[in-house]
Amino acid sequence: MGGQSGGEGTFSAAERAAMRERAAELKAAGKGTGSAKKAREAAACAEAIAALPVQDREIAELVHKLVAAEAPHLDPKTWYGFPSYARDGKVVVFYQPASKFDTRYGTVGFSEDAHLDAGSLWPTAYAVLDVTAEVEATLQTLIRRAAG
Repeated sequence: MGGQSGGEGTFSAAERAAMRERAAELKAAGKGTGSAKKAREAAACAEAIAALPVQDREIAELVHKLVAAEAPHLDPKTWYGFPSYARDGKVVVFYQPASKFDTRYGTVGFSEDAHLDAGSLWPTAYAVLDVTAEVEATLQTLIRRAAG
């Protein structure tokens, strides 16, 4: 997320909203177990994607489609309100929409639990401006590797 950008020592309204969303996610995660919990989290992910503006939604839908095809063992959920996909409860890949923090581009990000390590330096987030065949192919490879 963007850090403290609303002024010195304060968070922006968007950052505060994301923190409230995360708190609600954590509260909801404590309710139920097993398939009912996974179904609720998957529905929340689908709702988060559906609520996005068109350009963000197209990218999030691509990520969702690629995860389903390349890493069906990852569970859809939300993380700070972002569509995300987790292994054993830990987020591996997520989409941070441009509209969330009014940025120029959305990012497909990978957590430390992603299997992308490549020596001493590797990218963990990718700016995505549009859905193209090249973007799809690159994300397909990254998601497959990240999921392990």
